[in-house]
Amino acid sequence: MTSTTSRLLLLLSLLQTRRDWPGVLLADRLEISHRTVRRDVERLREMGYSIQAMKGPDGGYRLDAGSELPPLLFDDDQVIALTVALQAAAVTGAGIDEAAVRALTTMRQVMPARLRHRLDALQFTAIPARPGVAGADPVSPDVLVALSTAIRAREVLRFDYPSRQPGDAGTPPPPRRVEPHHLVTSGGRWYLVGWDLELADWRIFRVDRVTPRIPTGPRFTPREVPGGNVRDYVSARFKGSPRENDWPCRGTVILGLPASAVLPFAGDGSVEDLGPDRCRYEVGSWSWVALAAALGRFDTTVEVVGPPELAAAFGDLAVRYAATASTD
Repeated sequence: MTSTTSRLLLLLSLLQTRRDWPGVLLADRLEISHRTVRRDVERLREMGYSIQAMKGPDGGYRLDAGSELPPLLFDDDQVIALTVALQAAAVTGAGIDEAAVRALTTMRQVMPARLRHRLDALQFTAIPARPGVAGADPVSPDVLVALSTAIRAREVLRFDYPSRQPGDAGTPPPPRRVEPHHLVTSGGRWYLVGWDLELADWRIFRVDRVTPRIPTGPRFTPREVPGGNVRDYVSARFKGSPRENDWPCRGTVILGLPASAVLPFAGDGSVEDLGPDRCRYEVGSWSWVALAAALGRFDTTVEVVGPPELAAAFGDLAVRYAATASTD
């Protein structure tokens, strides 16, 4: 049974999500009687919220749009949503980083201690999304808070992490023991960066596969992530590079296209205009064959400037494609 305060908070949250709410539907969502809904609406009106009653067979309620509202109230999940959105503003490209920090600070100052603690518990690093990577399964806000809390407290985490390797559907692996260091989000996916105590090495874990175990372990002295910058370290690993934040395979070609036709698809590569129908294009990938295949998508002549490994990769692809084309 929820308290009156919690119920009022949820009712206000529901009224803010849509224009009209039938009274029967509100009662069903709140698991209370229609009479209690009416009393709760009256309480919100006494607090200064302008809520109109709708006529009709079922009746209903509407929170006036554009009216001047008293200080906003947030439930636990809304606090997590706002925290994630504001902290991730740095990778939106909208130039609102400083404004987002100020908004988060202002929001924190007016929150009660319980919600302020939940906001403070969730700290993470946002990095740009990887091209071609779709979002993962949803992650529970409670898991994000639990991981972030362990990071702040510098406590060893134990968690279940099922294998995704073929043939590993039998006995589940033992729990992982990890010194958690950073929570990272990229392109809708969440990652935990930590020092694996069994492997004695750094690892990046998909949070949607993490199930924390309670209680946490002993406190630890934080190590420095390789290179000293978690954003660069994770970005490097995403590119297939063990340390440096750059593609392990980088080459230069001359394409038989104007620079204006290549620029929209250049990604993190660089394009140099060489005339009306030629441009120099430098770009990287996780392997030479992958780089050659990616360059083939421009559907034009490709002259390899270097290195020799890229030219050899085109040769390998030519043999494979020729064999595929000759298959009946």
